[in-house]
Amino acid sequence: MFLDPILDIFRGKTITIPPLDGAYRANTALDDAPLFSDLAQADNLAILDGRVIASSGNQLCTFDGKGTPETLAEYAAPVTAVAVSPSGELAVALDDGALMIGDNPCEKPDELICITALAFGPDGTLWLANGSATNLASDWVVDLMQKNASGSVWKQEAGKFVRVAGELAYPYGLLPDDKGNVVVSESWRHRLIRLDGASGKITPVITHIPGYPARLSPRADGGALMSVFAPRNRLIELVLLEKHYRTDMMAQVPRRFWIAPALATGASFMEPLQIGGMKIMGVHKPWSPSRSWGMVVRLNADMHPVDSFHSRANGKRHGTCAAIEYENRIIVASKGGNAILKLNVT
Repeated sequence: MFLDPILDIFRGKTITIPPLDGAYRANTALDDAPLFSDLAQADNLAILDGRVIASSGNQLCTFDGKGTPETLAEYAAPVTAVAVSPSGELAVALDDGALMIGDNPCEKPDELICITALAFGPDGTLWLANGSATNLASDWVVDLMQKNASGSVWKQEAGKFVRVAGELAYPYGLLPDDKGNVVVSESWRHRLIRLDGASGKITPVITHIPGYPARLSPRADGGALMSVFAPRNRLIELVLLEKHYRTDMMAQVPRRFWIAPALATGASFMEPLQIGGMKIMGVHKPWSPSRSWGMVVRLNADMHPVDSFHSRANGKRHGTCAAIEYENRIIVASKGGNAILKLNVT
C-alpha cells in the first residue's frame, strides 16, 4: 500500500507475511502430480511445433512419448529464457548475456546482461525482462540480498530494443496483451504490475504475493499461470532489514548457506534452519518455515488468483520457475526438484 512507508514509522519494523489462504490455500497438488519427465534442473517451458520444450542447464530439450528428454540444442552457457513467436520462431537467452533468435545472435544493448524472461506478443513483438543491471541471472540471490531494483523491461521495435520501464525489482515474468501492454512479475516486490507499452506507466495488478513470483504464461480462457519459485519467510525478511548482518553474511558465508530463498533445501546439515523447521520424531511438518517451496497460481481473465498448486515445506518439488498449459493440462517445471510435472486440471 502507498501508506506503508508512513505507517512503518508508527508500527516499527513489524514483519508480516500474507497468509496462505483463499486462492493461495496450501495443498499437496504438485507433490501428488504425475511425472512428465525427470529432467535435471528443469527451468523454462514453451511449445514448439506442437511439442513441449524445456531448458536444462546449457541444453534445450524436447521429449518423446514417454517423457524421455532429447537434446534439441546445446549452448555455450546456461539457458535463462525461452520464447516461441506466433510464427514458430525460437528466441533463447543465455546466462552470459547472449540472445539468439533462431540460430543467429541478436544485437542488443550491452546493459542487457540478466535476461530472465522473453515473450512474444500477439503481434509478434518480442518483449524482454532484464532482471538486474549488475548481476547475472544465475546470481539472482545476490541481487535480492543486495536489495537491488535495477531491472528493466524492453521491447523490440524495428529490429532495435527500446526500454519501456526501469528501476524494477527483478522482473522475472512477462505476459504481453493484444493492446501493446505487458504484465510483469516483479519478484523482489512480491507483485504483478502492468506496463503501458507506450508510456511505461506502471499499474499494480496483484500485490502482497506470499512468495517470489517467477514466469507468467497465458491460459486458453484468457487467464494466466503464475509460477512462484520460493516462499516469503520471516527470518529472511528480518535479514533483509539488517544491513550490517546481511553484508557480513554475504562476505563470510558460502552462498549455499545464506539465510535466503532457495530453489531446494535439505541437501546439507549446514543449511540455515529455523527451529520450527526441525524434524520432530522424524517428521518434517508441512507448515514449517522453509527457504524453498513450490507453487503455481491460476489467474482468471481479470488477473485475479483463482486457485493454486503447492509443494510444501516437506515436499520435494520446489523451485517452480515456469508453468504452461498443454493439451488441457498444466505442465510445471520444478527446477529444485529436477522434474517436470503434469496436472490434469479442468
